[in-house]
Amino acid sequence: MASDNPSDITDPRETSVLLGHEAAEAELLSAWSQGRFAHSLLISGPRGVGKATLAYRIARFVLSGDGAGNLFGTPDSLVVPDDDPVFRRVASNSHADLKIVERSFDPKRERRREEIVVGDVRELVTFFSMTAAEGDWRVAIVDAADEMNRNAANALLKTLEEPPAHSLVILVAHVPGRVPATLRSRCRRLTLQPLAPDLVGQIIAGQRPDITEDQRESLARLAEGSPGRALALADSNGLALYEELFNLISGLPTVDMLAVHRLGDRLNRKEEGDTFNLIAYVLPHWLERMIQGSTVGSFPPPIVSGETEVMTRLAQTASLERWCEVWEKVRDLFSATNAVNLDRKQILLNVFSTLQTTSRA
Repeated sequence: MASDNPSDITDPRETSVLLGHEAAEAELLSAWSQGRFAHSLLISGPRGVGKATLAYRIARFVLSGDGAGNLFGTPDSLVVPDDDPVFRRVASNSHADLKIVERSFDPKRERRREEIVVGDVRELVTFFSMTAAEGDWRVAIVDAADEMNRNAANALLKTLEEPPAHSLVILVAHVPGRVPATLRSRCRRLTLQPLAPDLVGQIIAGQRPDITEDQRESLARLAEGSPGRALALADSNGLALYEELFNLISGLPTVDMLAVHRLGDRLNRKEEGDTFNLIAYVLPHWLERMIQGSTVGSFPPPIVSGETEVMTRLAQTASLERWCEVWEKVRDLFSATNAVNLDRKQILLNVFSTLQTTSRA
């Protein structure tokens, strides 16, 4: 699965529960009931908020005719029961009228490609050229649409311009601005917002019942309304890593470079890719929280003890403009590392060198 949920979290195609997005569901049901259902949807929002889960929920609803319906024949929910044959076939990726487009496997590099390429989208075009095999509708999900390269996006455009009858294309996008305007303008937009902390905590409790209440609260704060990210952090020992990074930051402008080197050595191991991705999220996120707190004069609730005091002190060591530049540089360094396969340890050393230099100003 390419988008919201890491592989060790319940796959969106197998998930029957979706919390916090009732308004989006109501909007879709209203359009369906009034015969105004769009041929293409663009579901956007932060990673992990449930975009892919909603996409599969819509797909099951459409492929089943209209979900479970009710006594009066008009559906009042997008829910398709998990014992329904459509639900089971979608969950096993075996429904003949559902096409999933995501980053394909690159046999030369032995991993998924960095983007969705034109060949992936051509499979979708071929799919829509055929008649439906199991019912009236054919549905395609592009996950994620902001990962398409230019040629792939151009290949999709004609399908959106001239959609076949009873067809639905659902685009999932983490950053909708990266989806070409020619595609965005042909889609009905659904923007999912981050969930309230109590809802994130509820989801964590349901899927990871062994996590304590204090840990749930910390994970919800760190994940910023994204249950998918909260669960990924929980499964990757993210709170311990956060505390490890905070201990390094809290000493600025002094840094335990031996500890940074040890952490960097860990990151260069192939199996530590998830740890690097967590750091790539946590460090820019920490700086962003410090900058926002300094801007409004009130820092966010701490995730670990002593965090507010450290943010207050560091925010005063350089101008707000300078810290914004540092945040942007750190974010871009981490992004470039995955994009062009840079040395992870060296990037981490560069990041802490930048933090050290800035806090000495």
